Amino acid sequence: MRTDFDRAYVTAHGKVAVLTLNHPEAMNAAGVKLVKGAAAALNFIENKDNGFRAMILTGEGRGFCSGANLAERGTGEETGVGHSLETVYHPFLRRLRDLSIPFVTAVNGAAAGVGMSIALMGDLVVAARSAYFLQAFTRIGLVPDGGSTWMLPRMIGLARAKELSLLAERLPAEKAMEWGLINRVAGDNELMEEALKLANQLADGPASLAITRSLYWQSPLKTYEEQLDLERSAQERAGKTQDFMEGVTAFLQKRQAKFSGQ
Repeated sequence: MRTDFDRAYVTAHGKVAVLTLNHPEAMNAAGVKLVKGAAAALNFIENKDNGFRAMILTGEGRGFCSGANLAERGTGEETGVGHSLETVYHPFLRRLRDLSIPFVTAVNGAAAGVGMSIALMGDLVVAARSAYFLQAFTRIGLVPDGGSTWMLPRMIGLARAKELSLLAERLPAEKAMEWGLINRVAGDNELMEEALKLANQLADGPASLAITRSLYWQSPLKTYEEQLDLERSAQERAGKTQDFMEGVTAFLQKRQAKFSGQ
C-alpha cells in the first residue's frame, strides 16, 4: 500500500514504514515542498492507528538527497539564508530526532549538504556501495548547516569533520563506514533488503527502543552525573511497559520474547 504526500510517499511493509523522498528529477533536493511533504508523512507514520513500529528513510531514483533546492531557495537577500533553516529545515530535523519509533536511513546515492545531515539522523545508516556523502556548502560560499557541525565532530572527530567541510570532497560509502560515520554498506541492488532486515529487527523490539534513542540524543549535552539521572528516569519508564514484563517472563521461560511495542 502506498500513501502519497507532496514530493514524498510512504509504503507499508508490515510493521515497517518506508518513507521515500520523491523528487528524482532534482535528485530529491530538499525544497520547501519536499520537506513539508516528508513532515506530513512522518505524521502519518507516527499515527498509532497505522501500526508502524519502525521506519526506513530513503530517496527515489539515483540519489538520496542532493541538498537544499537552490532553485527554490533564491539568493536569500530578502529574508536571509538562515530564515529557511529556522522555518523549514530545523523543524524537520527536530522531528526526526524526536521520532517516537526507531528508524533506518537507506542512502541510495548522493547525500549532500543538508541531505547528508538528514541521512545521518537515522539510528542506523545503511549506504549503497555507490553512495557518497558530501559537505557541499563551501562550493557555493556557505557554511555547513543542518546540525552537521554538531554531529560530525562527535561521530568522526574534529580533524575529519573539518576536512570534510573545508575541502568539500566526496566521502565514499565504504570510507564512511571505515570512519564510523555509518553502520553498513550494501550492494546497490541489496540496499533495501538490508535496510528492511534491520528495520524489521527494530520493529520487533520493545518499547524501550524509543527511550534508548532519546537517551543517546541527550547524552552529548549532559555531564556523567546528569546522564546517570536520565538513565534512572528512563529505566523507570521502561520498567512500567508491557514489553518489560514480557521480556522478563520470556527470559524465565527460556523462550524468545514477543514484544508488542507497548
